[in-house]
Amino acid sequence: MTLRALAACLVLIFVGQAAHAVDPARRPNIVFFLCDDLGSGDLSCLGSRDIRTPNIDALFARGTRLARHWSGCAVCAPSRCVLMTGRHPGHAVVRSNREVKPEGQAPMPEGTVTLARLLREAGYATGGFGKWGLGAPESPSDPVACGFDLFFGYNCQREAHSFHPDHLWRNRERVPLDNVSLAGTGPVARGGTVPSDPPPGPEAFLPFAGRHYSADLIAAEQVAFVRAHAAEPFFLYVPTTVPHVALQVPGDEPSLAEYERHFGDEEPYLGGRGYVPCRTPLATYAAMITRMDREVGRLVSLFDELGITDDTIFVFSSDNGAAAPGTGGVNTARLASNGRMRDWKGSPYEGGLRVPTAIVWPGRIPAGRSVDVPCGFEDWMPTLLDLAGLGERVPAGIDGRSLAAGLTGAGDFPGDRALYRELTEARWQAAVDGRWKVVRRGKGARGQPSTEALPTELYDLVADPGESRDVAAERPDVLARMEAIL
Repeated sequence: MTLRALAACLVLIFVGQAAHAVDPARRPNIVFFLCDDLGSGDLSCLGSRDIRTPNIDALFARGTRLARHWSGCAVCAPSRCVLMTGRHPGHAVVRSNREVKPEGQAPMPEGTVTLARLLREAGYATGGFGKWGLGAPESPSDPVACGFDLFFGYNCQREAHSFHPDHLWRNRERVPLDNVSLAGTGPVARGGTVPSDPPPGPEAFLPFAGRHYSADLIAAEQVAFVRAHAAEPFFLYVPTTVPHVALQVPGDEPSLAEYERHFGDEEPYLGGRGYVPCRTPLATYAAMITRMDREVGRLVSLFDELGITDDTIFVFSSDNGAAAPGTGGVNTARLASNGRMRDWKGSPYEGGLRVPTAIVWPGRIPAGRSVDVPCGFEDWMPTLLDLAGLGERVPAGIDGRSLAAGLTGAGDFPGDRALYRELTEARWQAAVDGRWKVVRRGKGARGQPSTEALPTELYDLVADPGESRDVAAERPDVLARMEAIL
């Protein structure tokens, strides 16, 4: 090697190390936006022709998109467990949305190591604002037990089915809300229907709207948290409940009237199956997302105002794909909420698992880039710890792999790895390894015990991204290798 070539190599090594190095005196803030049932097709930067998301679009443009990113699972609680623990659903404790009474989901074991706990132990202020779903208040895995200095929002996923609740939680304190319905008839109705004959007017839907919109209350708390901790490293976890149904948005939302004109005369959703009626389902769903997008922009602007944007890692993602058409009244097929991907939330196909994801760190992670590397929620624990210069704190035995070197350019993305998912309540397994994806489902009705499996399916995601052609019979060699992962 010539002296000039050696010098060039040393420069490249130094640049790569510098891009990955972190000043321990000022570790980066970490902000994790986690949407609820948001499909890739619900963002204008990823193809929506109906919904405007200018602030999220700008966030994607400022960072690197992970185009083949899997959520932790295809439903809420298991997905969040994978995110918090770095373990895939075959090793994570929470594998379904099982509830406990009177309020909350089944907890994780006492002492479970979470991303929030590791960051707090490293000196971060930690705040969570939105929906928890990983353990009832006072349980071994409520937000306080899992490492959050401050949590504000819904503890229970079931309670989060209304944006006009009668209470939220601040840590372990129940915070009552005076949410009288706009009809003046008492508390906001959490379910019910409106009659179809005669056709209902706007007044028929007033009992299902209230004075206080939870997403607004939660957003105000997260802004206060950022202002309070701007001078120190902090972890801000924002698991918003948008756009999960119920279909509810304040009447003063500016985009609502615009979307009502855009979609024209809509057939009202009259309610049922635990979800509230909605006069204009498509317009309301779109307005919910645009209002949430505005809050994302407001938060990013606050970082600019405080001069801490360059010291902050932003991640944007969703807990699973969009809900199936008709859920709670929204026609996600009309909106192409999952783009061209097969199926919806709860499914082992890409429409249930692949989610819109981007990471931003100004000056450290390239802007305007899209990476076509399989990765998933289990990777965020090691990746974020690594980026923060805390790689020595990554727990042994987790399933996640750090993406930090590939993201910053200091090295390559992890190769030769597979991703695994399962959902016990729906009795399916799925795995991906490079271009190949395998799906195995149990026989019988959903929720019923079964010891017999349907034939295993195999898909080539490069040649067939819509998973329309099962090639298991044509590639028995690949099938055998992929079944071994299951």
